[in-house]
Amino acid sequence: MRIIAGIRRGRTLTAPEGKATRPTADRVRQALFDMLLHAPWGGRDCVEGAQVLDGFAGTGALGLEALSRGAAFCTFFEVDRPALAALRTNVRDCQMQDVSRIQASTVLKPPRTTTACNLVFLDPPYGQSLPAQALTALTSAGWIAPGALIVTETGRDEPMPVEGAEILAERAHGAARLWVWRQG
Repeated sequence: MRIIAGIRRGRTLTAPEGKATRPTADRVRQALFDMLLHAPWGGRDCVEGAQVLDGFAGTGALGLEALSRGAAFCTFFEVDRPALAALRTNVRDCQMQDVSRIQASTVLKPPRTTTACNLVFLDPPYGQSLPAQALTALTSAGWIAPGALIVTETGRDEPMPVEGAEILAERAHGAARLWVWRQG
């Protein structure tokens, strides 16, 4: 697993052993960022200069990819101890400490913030209906900016992660399905 593009292109990322953490595959991240940059609703402004939230961060691959591609800042949320260790190692090895913060807490009960994020990645464990719960909690705590771009990874056969969202893109990649929409 590595950073695909940007200033840290090619940097190898550490993942914890075992199956508790399921990092987003390189090819899926490549497809996602290609979509963000080239879709009619996307463009460079989706990533460059963005305030990013990487919920259920695991290794931090999504947030670190965004930082490598020009995002201004990323807040990572993770609670699993082995994943936190890998995340801290990856942030350090990518030299992204000054443009990131690691919250060793769950996105289901986030602390309040005054800095809303305009690009949000949610890659929770599959099959637990966590994206809608996370978005409700994050919105209530001020983490989600109006019009924020939300990217969620679910299992391939899972239903739409939130009710009533106008989906901008939905793509299946192996066992994963990516959903993209703007927060109302």
